[in-house]
Amino acid sequence: QVQLVESGGGLVQAGGSLRLSCAASGRTFSTYSMGWFRQAPGKEREFVVAISWNGGITTISDSVKGRFTISRDNAKNTMYLQMNSLKPEDTAVYYCAAKTGVFQIRLPNEYAYWGQGTQVTVSS
Repeated sequence: QVQLVESGGGLVQAGGSLRLSCAASGRTFSTYSMGWFRQAPGKEREFVVAISWNGGITTISDSVKGRFTISRDNAKNTMYLQMNSLKPEDTAVYYCAAKTGVFQIRLPNEYAYWGQGTQVTVSS
């Protein structure tokens, strides 16, 4: 089992940057694929980006491609989301999540563990 805690959210102007972190408890972090999802008010939770246990596989949503970058440091039990060139439509609560394997890595229902979320607000 793994517990996840996100941090780094906040208010930023359009065009700005934020770096989110997802800290994991437990000694098995390095065995999990990890993902970032987001949910805006009145909308369904959507996939943003994901990374396999060793970073060998990454997949990213077209809506953030070229602007967001995912990374992980298994020695620190931490995953990161670097968000650049932020847009007002990126405003949402961002969640990190963990799953075993890489099958269906873009589907939120495949993830067994979730953080509590961190709010990102981008002003125009």
